[in-house]
Amino acid sequence: MDTPSLPPDDVYINRELSLIEFNRRVLEQARDTNTPILERLRFLCISCTNLDEFFEVRIASLKQRHEIGAPAPGPDTLTPQQLLDEIRHRALVLVRQQYDLLNNEILPALAEEHIHFVHRSQWSSSQRDWLQSYFDNEIEPVLTPLTLDPSRPFPRMLNKSLNFIVRLDGRDAFGRRRHRAIVQAPRSLPRIIRLPDACGAPGENNYVFLSSIIHAEVKDLFPGLNVDGCYQFRVTRNSNLYVDDEEVEDLVHSLEGQLAASRYGEAVRLEVSDECPDDLSAFLLSHFELEPADLFAVAGPVNLNRLLTVCDDVARPDLRYPPFAPGLPGALKRKRPIFTVLRKQNVLLHHPYHSFAPVIDFVAAAAEDPKVLAIKQTLYRTGASSPFVDHLVKAAEAGKEISVVIELMARFDEAENIALANRLQEAGAHVVYGLVGYKTHAKMIMVVRREQAGIRRYVHLGTGNYHSGTARVYTDYGYMSASQKLGEDVHKIFMQLTSLTAAEKLDRIVTAPFDLFDTIIAKIQRELENAQNGKDARIIAKVNALIEPQIIDKLYEASQAGVKIDLIVRGICSLRPGIAGLSENIHVRSIVGRFLEHSRVYYFHNDGKEEFFCSSADWMDRNFFRRNETCFPIRQKPLKNQIMNDLELFLADNCQAWILQADGSYLRSTPNGGEKIVAQEVLLENLAAIA
Repeated sequence: MDTPSLPPDDVYINRELSLIEFNRRVLEQARDTNTPILERLRFLCISCTNLDEFFEVRIASLKQRHEIGAPAPGPDTLTPQQLLDEIRHRALVLVRQQYDLLNNEILPALAEEHIHFVHRSQWSSSQRDWLQSYFDNEIEPVLTPLTLDPSRPFPRMLNKSLNFIVRLDGRDAFGRRRHRAIVQAPRSLPRIIRLPDACGAPGENNYVFLSSIIHAEVKDLFPGLNVDGCYQFRVTRNSNLYVDDEEVEDLVHSLEGQLAASRYGEAVRLEVSDECPDDLSAFLLSHFELEPADLFAVAGPVNLNRLLTVCDDVARPDLRYPPFAPGLPGALKRKRPIFTVLRKQNVLLHHPYHSFAPVIDFVAAAAEDPKVLAIKQTLYRTGASSPFVDHLVKAAEAGKEISVVIELMARFDEAENIALANRLQEAGAHVVYGLVGYKTHAKMIMVVRREQAGIRRYVHLGTGNYHSGTARVYTDYGYMSASQKLGEDVHKIFMQLTSLTAAEKLDRIVTAPFDLFDTIIAKIQRELENAQNGKDARIIAKVNALIEPQIIDKLYEASQAGVKIDLIVRGICSLRPGIAGLSENIHVRSIVGRFLEHSRVYYFHNDGKEEFFCSSADWMDRNFFRRNETCFPIRQKPLKNQIMNDLELFLADNCQAWILQADGSYLRSTPNGGEKIVAQEVLLENLAAIA
């Protein structure tokens, strides 16, 4: 494995390089033979998807900075050109590893389980006949082959679409010599086709790539001309959306225009088959105004993501992670009405080990309950078909006061969120969009209910999105309460989000962009001072990313004072641990396993008066200063114990934990002959034992 080449005097790890290292850890899950083979394939696809987004967003932004002469973002010392060179080197290594793994391990292992991707050179006569018919009836009618000449310029290419460049020889029907053509694969066509059972041996699962079929039949698209070669390619484009805070008047209208334009943004990467001749690759690079450094020649399909469909298509549960049934906290097992439960005690849910159903049922019960007067909710990512929206629409149509704060600028979910907003508005709900320049990333639900004792507020606060799909694969905490003070805080925050006026002083919740940053700095400082005064001092933080330089500097100070600091950072981490005199008391680990670690938890020892917080915010400058976030305390002892047990379990993991080194590389933790501890598996086992 290549080790990062970073300036030795730089106390910060570059965020882009840290992100590539995270993707390397994801790829290692695909390499792990202890992982079921279809899940290995899934991790391989995820690593490809992650790299796509990395180029669409991070590299696109970095290239723009380089072009205008702006410095690279972040506190590290790398220039944009140095960073682009290092990224290309690491990305090339990563892509080579992806295809080596696919060709030399994943595909042979799938074949042993009777799952085959049949190359066109291996098609049997029955398979060839069926595929010829499939091409004639399903593929050829929707293809539009385009020969290139001055009257037929190079067609527009959608971001990440599958295309073919074809080398031709001969004269067309008008007597003109033709040299090149383009064939675009419409997105309506499946990228992988399953062959019928009759075309293979019993029990075999046979698949063929769409690209293989087009390669085999491309000659039929150019009658009278000789096809000397056909090579697949795709271009990755800048997918950033740019909305001017000062100029935009209608956010929805502006975003709709941006979404259409982003499909044809500036090219940032070209992928071609490694069989593509150099002159055709150079031709494509020239057309897309890319440099040779932007070319990635791959030994297989130019988009590994397309293999993801097979992970769910094959009916082989033995080749996947064993299924499990999410549980319920004890308070919710007795089937009592949720409002009755919350009046007596608060509930902490740990997804996906705990079911996400109680959160959906909370809104469903509120929509049905005649005593409920109002429901307010934030939506960041919720999915195109959301049960939350269904219940909110029903409640609005029933005459309840429904207010929803929808963040339209949730990257890659913008179109879905616009559609959800329109649906809610048509039902009579009040819909407010996140403030331009300050994304609404907080996860909150508030139900206002008239009871015998008066108006009572019930709330749900979470670390993750209100998305029932991701709740099955993302780890997150959800906190449900009827606390008067917590309810008043949530009410004030919603009032601020809708009216944009200053919020009254909050009692329990800390928010960004207002006081969250100062609060975290102050709590680190308190641990620092406790250590200086000879007291026990400890900080544990579990976040998805840590890059805010002032937070990092304060953690360095705390380490030098003797504070024991354990950081569980899934993805990007710009802090360098283990440097003598700077960060020797800081330990950083990343957990990569079956579930995506997504929860944000902060723990401060506080001289024995321990404090626990759950939050929607990572420790990034955008979360502290450019987003609306919430951070809420967990104060009940049983719930605090639950969170501490979870944190200690993740710190003890010696199989799926990766330990960050001072040079920016990660080493996988190993049991070294001792007991194997896999935190996620232990949590599942605990769930099964309780069930």
